[in-house]
Amino acid sequence: MLAKRIIPCLDVKDGRVVKGVNFVNLRDAGDPVELAAIYDKEGADELVFLDISASVEGRATMVEVVRQTAGEITIPFTVGGGISSVDDMKRLLRAGADKIGINTAAVRNPQLVSDGARKFGSQCIVVAIDAKFNSEWGEWEVFTHGGRNATGIKTLEWAKRMEELGAGEILLTSMDADGTKDGFDLKLTRAVSGLLTIPVIASGGAGKAEHFYDVFTEGKADAGLAATIFHYKELTIQGVKDDLKGKGVEIR
Repeated sequence: MLAKRIIPCLDVKDGRVVKGVNFVNLRDAGDPVELAAIYDKEGADELVFLDISASVEGRATMVEVVRQTAGEITIPFTVGGGISSVDDMKRLLRAGADKIGINTAAVRNPQLVSDGARKFGSQCIVVAIDAKFNSEWGEWEVFTHGGRNATGIKTLEWAKRMEELGAGEILLTSMDADGTKDGFDLKLTRAVSGLLTIPVIASGGAGKAEHFYDVFTEGKADAGLAATIFHYKELTIQGVKDDLKGKGVEIR
């Protein structure tokens, strides 16, 4: 079994880290370069940097902020937001990103996943899926544009297709749990993890150290991602790792 990973997420809007609840009511959480450096020192296994307004505003991710952030850290670094071509991926990888996260662009053009995997390797391509439960279907629906647009696509089918097209990892965010601190969406995470052979990063809902234990044991996730609890010092990365170690979970 691969060691489990703890990953802070930097949601960036207009050059600042922000965080909200259920994808709305955003508040400022600091400077992305400073926060990235702190998380690196605190023992984060990786970082995810999402330019959350890029796809909505139709502009490229802030390459300069990525370059500055990459210069401050030694851990793997995934960057997403506003990426719509292989050239966009190349620009960010050259700026210091280790992996590229795509969501909206993958829905618009699934071929981009296979093109990116062919050019840079599957390990570089992380497909982000923002999923919300659709009560009419009794299943989860994929959303794009930072959670604004419903796609009519079923999450489980989409996740499987992304793996087949060459994604190396899935970043799975529960829109229902996002920012609530009530725990990860274990049902959603388990359903997707059980379907795939590639790693699944669970996102949305972390509020306590035991929530990570739950998502690794019950949700079968390979990594747990959180923002609010780390940004506002409600939990430390080391504290979460110590809790997991004490419960026998293998972590990095």
